[in-house]
Amino acid sequence: MSRTLRRAVSVVVTAAALALTGCAAGAESPTATGEASGSAVGGELTVYAAASLSGAFDEIGAAFTEANPDVEVSGVYDGSSTLVTQLLEGAPADVFASADEANMDKLEDAAVDPTLFASNTLVIAVPTGNPGGVETLADLADVTTVLCAPEVPCGAASATLISNAGVTVEAASLEQNVTAVLTKVAAGEADAGLVYATDAIGRDDVEVIVPDGADEVVNHYPIAALSEAPNSAAAKAFVAFVLSDKGQRILADFGFGAP
Repeated sequence: MSRTLRRAVSVVVTAAALALTGCAAGAESPTATGEASGSAVGGELTVYAAASLSGAFDEIGAAFTEANPDVEVSGVYDGSSTLVTQLLEGAPADVFASADEANMDKLEDAAVDPTLFASNTLVIAVPTGNPGGVETLADLADVTTVLCAPEVPCGAASATLISNAGVTVEAASLEQNVTAVLTKVAAGEADAGLVYATDAIGRDDVEVIVPDGADEVVNHYPIAALSEAPNSAAAKAFVAFVLSDKGQRILADFGFGAP
C-alpha cells in the first residue's frame, strides 16, 4: 500500500472520534449517524462503488436518505478499476468505495482519508444443479470458466487464489466486474466462475462452493469522500453513516465481513 488506511474495527471508537471531530470543526461536521451537527445535509449525492456493493449500498443509501430526507443518493456501480478511471478523468462523484485498497490508492490525494469498512472472500459459483460437476479449484481447468479481468479487484483476488492452489485456468472470458461473471454463470453460459461470497447470497439460480484457501485471500474495502466532491458535507456524512452501527449492520446482513 502506498498510503496508510484506518481500519474501522471498532464502531464505538469510530463514532467517538467522529463526534469529537464534530465538536472541534463546528456545526457543519457530520456525526457517525450520517447527519450534520446543527445543520441539515441536503442536495444530490453521487456514490461510486464497486459492483459487489450494489445491493448493500442501495439499502444503505435508502437508510441514509431516511435519516437525511433532503439528500438524494445516486449509486454508480462497476468494477473498481473502471470507476477509478472515470474519476481520474473528472467524473463528478462525491464518494468512492473500492473493492480493494490498490484501486483506492490510484486516486492519491483525490480521496480524503480512506477508511476500511468491510471485507469479502471468493467462492466458486456454478449454475443450479452444477452441470459441470465442479468441486474444487482444480476442476476450473476442465470446464468453461469465466473470471474477472486481472485489473479488477475480484480478478486480482481470483488470480491469487488460483495461483496458491497451483492450478492453471484458461478463462473463456475476462469480465470487467463481478456482476458480469455471476450473470454468465447464472445464465448457463459458463460452468463456473469465481465471485465474491456476498454476490451469491439469496440467489436460487446459482450454487456456491467454498474453495480451499479462500479464507487466505481477503479483499478489504476502503471508502472515502472525494476532495473535489460537489457535495462535500453530504459525502462526509455518508462515509460516517457507512461506518456507523447501522451501516455496519446492513453490510453484515449482506454477508460482508468486518474490515
